Amino acid sequence: MISGDTDELSGALSELRVGVIGLGDIGRGLADNLAQAGVTLSVYDIRPEAMEPYRPGAHEASTPADLAGHCDVVFVAVINDDQVRSVLLGSDGVFAGASAGASVIIVSTIATTTVTAMHAEGITHGVSVVDCGVSGGPSAAASGELVCMVGGTAEDVERVRPVLDVIGCLVLHMGPHGSGLSAKLARNLVQYASWLAAYEAQTLAEAAGIDLLKLGQAIKESDKRIGGASTLMFRTTAEPWPDDADAGLVNAMRTASLLAHKDLAAARALGSELGVPLPLAQLTDDLCDRIFGFVPGGAA
Repeated sequence: MISGDTDELSGALSELRVGVIGLGDIGRGLADNLAQAGVTLSVYDIRPEAMEPYRPGAHEASTPADLAGHCDVVFVAVINDDQVRSVLLGSDGVFAGASAGASVIIVSTIATTTVTAMHAEGITHGVSVVDCGVSGGPSAAASGELVCMVGGTAEDVERVRPVLDVIGCLVLHMGPHGSGLSAKLARNLVQYASWLAAYEAQTLAEAAGIDLLKLGQAIKESDKRIGGASTLMFRTTAEPWPDDADAGLVNAMRTASLLAHKDLAAARALGSELGVPLPLAQLTDDLCDRIFGFVPGGAA
């Protein structure tokens, strides 16, 4: 995301030739922000109508290879592994049309093994490939406020950072190739598991006669004050607390674990009374000590 553009930044971006393959909810946001930033833009989508909004300012490519021939940096924003391979490989693919020294940024959420394979293939063509897990959804893509988790060599990531700064509010180099998507998959696990917790909580609340809209309102408001799933993600490891850990912090976490056991026991008791199975609550209770940094059984 660009704010308070300087002439120097605008000039550097205007010299870049950037392409976007896949103009769905995410790719469309990328293309819109890149066009606004002043890059020389190329677009490609199997749906001709998806490219129409970019006339006449952008090059409408006939194939991924055609797009790559007009670009220094290519974003791949398609849906799955097969589509990533399809647009990168073959006689009509990006690698066939790209010049040596070009960069490919894969923002599709795919398997890390596919990223590794595409990186290896890119090397044979003189093309660098970085993976960029993006978080924030279509609204963040539209506003240029995606969180970008990037995998690749430091040199490759720095080469494409100017365009990543256009599409994102936070760009984090997570490590070597595949690390960006590994981070994205871990982030998504938090999201989907949280939704499961929300569903289980709703089944309990509904059985207890609670207005679910009011419950949602209460959770949103309280999360502003106590935080959400990331509250406990302040350590550099998920291993148990070491013997030399700060005693005050360890005691605070032990107290939090005891409170969690108490609250989960009460929730499970209510579920039993109302005939509502709560498997996630049981699993969380079973793993609660480990969640707070302790080996089951209470030993640090």
